[in-house]
Amino acid sequence: MKPDFREALTKRILTGDGAMGTYLYGMGFPVGVSYEEFNLIRPHVIEDVHRRYYEAGARVIETNTFSANLASLSNYGLDSEVEAINRAGVRIARAAVGRDAYVVGAVGSIRAGKRKNIAEAQLEQLFRQQMDALLQEGADGLLLETFYDLEEALLALRIARSLSDVPVITQFAVEKDAVTQDGVPLAAAFEQLKQAGADVVGFNCRSGPNGILRAIDAIVGDIPLPLSVFPNAGIPDYVDGKYTFTASPEYFAESARKFADRGARIIGGCCGTTPEHIAAISAALNGYVPQQSSGTRDIEPVSQAESIQVKEAFVPPAQSEPNIVDMVKERHTVIVELDPPRDLDIQKFMAGAKALNEVKADAVTMADNSLAVTRMSNIALAALVQQQAGIRPLVHIACRDRNLIGTQSHMMGLDALGIDHVLAVTGDPARFGDLPDSSSVYDLTSFEMIRMIKQLNEGIAFSGKPLKQKAKFVTGAAFNPNVKYLDKAIQRLERKIESGADYIMTQPVYDKELIIRVAEATKHLSVPVFIGIMPLASGRNAEYLHNEVPGIQLSDEVRKRMAGLEGEAGRAEGVTIAEELLDTALEHFKGIYLITPFMFYEMTVQLTDYVWRKTSKITR
Repeated sequence: MKPDFREALTKRILTGDGAMGTYLYGMGFPVGVSYEEFNLIRPHVIEDVHRRYYEAGARVIETNTFSANLASLSNYGLDSEVEAINRAGVRIARAAVGRDAYVVGAVGSIRAGKRKNIAEAQLEQLFRQQMDALLQEGADGLLLETFYDLEEALLALRIARSLSDVPVITQFAVEKDAVTQDGVPLAAAFEQLKQAGADVVGFNCRSGPNGILRAIDAIVGDIPLPLSVFPNAGIPDYVDGKYTFTASPEYFAESARKFADRGARIIGGCCGTTPEHIAAISAALNGYVPQQSSGTRDIEPVSQAESIQVKEAFVPPAQSEPNIVDMVKERHTVIVELDPPRDLDIQKFMAGAKALNEVKADAVTMADNSLAVTRMSNIALAALVQQQAGIRPLVHIACRDRNLIGTQSHMMGLDALGIDHVLAVTGDPARFGDLPDSSSVYDLTSFEMIRMIKQLNEGIAFSGKPLKQKAKFVTGAAFNPNVKYLDKAIQRLERKIESGADYIMTQPVYDKELIIRVAEATKHLSVPVFIGIMPLASGRNAEYLHNEVPGIQLSDEVRKRMAGLEGEAGRAEGVTIAEELLDTALEHFKGIYLITPFMFYEMTVQLTDYVWRKTSKITR
């Protein structure tokens, strides 16, 4: 028989279990399936894993329900199985272990480190549905694990407390730094969790034993509750087509004593750990008697100088010229797009950038593999444009091509190069481009991309870690006015501004009346709008854009005027039409966004000069 869970934590250290997902993967079950569904379709497999951990010495057993919420299960068509999967998870764990083990319902973070990607009201509903099923089946407690933000952890804890008074363990996924991803020092976060009703606080996943030890040691002051730690088995490696983890059971045995010395009262393992790791932990802790019943650490914390510090406000260096947002408030401002080349020859591209500089364009903007067609890196070209052409680069950043790691790395590189004007875009799906078998990443939406970039401006990495200085990105958002319901498009645009967009760049418009409508519909916005104008190169180009390119519509009049025109005649008429559109645009917008077709930069050079002649603004 087992004593009350809370009482047990004051008298001894409990060994937790190890990984479920990576252990099933090691048994040969593929990734890309719902391991939680195994509670229904392979219950004997899950029961066997629980039994192995129990026999290894684990006495805190997590149910196989980490991602058993509606948001995750719906990805596998399991919308109607949330209650059944969670209830089965408790029953299976209970049947697999002895009466001296505590079965805790595992509840994972739903936002998973992505800021604001799920509304709070929806989160509450998802957590409540899952926790209610676990508690109805008689779980001894709840384990809220792999939380990145204090905000979400507190929300989940409040729901747990509204449903039951069972013990609740709340764990963060952090690295060595003593701060949550939303910027809260762990000492303060743990205190808030205590006030909200947590019984145990701690760490799991993301780091191995060393990272979690360093996170504990970086906390200044007492930890107000008993600690739980479930580290990964080191960093995964990919060998012979399989993921493996390197940390040995012996290393985990050594680490277990160190965790115990720091106040840990539940010690188990996360990704990569096995029953062998848990057996080593159990053996290492056999006979260990806690020195304090409060759960606070038995060692002195690291010095204040070694802990995470609040940085003084970073003052960016003085700029040689105002940014485009400041410019467009004072005068008409012209941004010109040049598409990066599809091959290795950059001579024409650079000639275009230099020509645009000569006619006083304010910035050259470069798409990020537009239409999912592979082109030269726009970050490399941006550096060359800045250094050799002497004109400001404005770089598009697509959500399609990079995961969170690659996106932050990309942004950090831009900052190092002094390239601070960017445009966040979703990006056309890869399957429609020249490499249709490539993957579309979409870790972020354009809204989240904007928020993350602005977070760098606060001196905070995507992971929530503090940076040594702040970035200074001026971040734009894209807007397509060529839609049936302009009011709905404006509402979406307002959300981008709420996310932090500093300016707006529109898709090309070929209708004077639409230009006026867009001006009227956007006049209330707090950020400037750069209206898109792209000269047509030929009749075929006009028909292609109208019929095949998403987000572009041509008026019947424009299509009729371009019909049958090719070569120089087509380009000349395209420039004439663009000038007529500019006449209207300049009356309603100070921001002009010219898009160069097929690297015919002479056309946008001519149009840039036309803008200055019309506005008598010759100098930048």
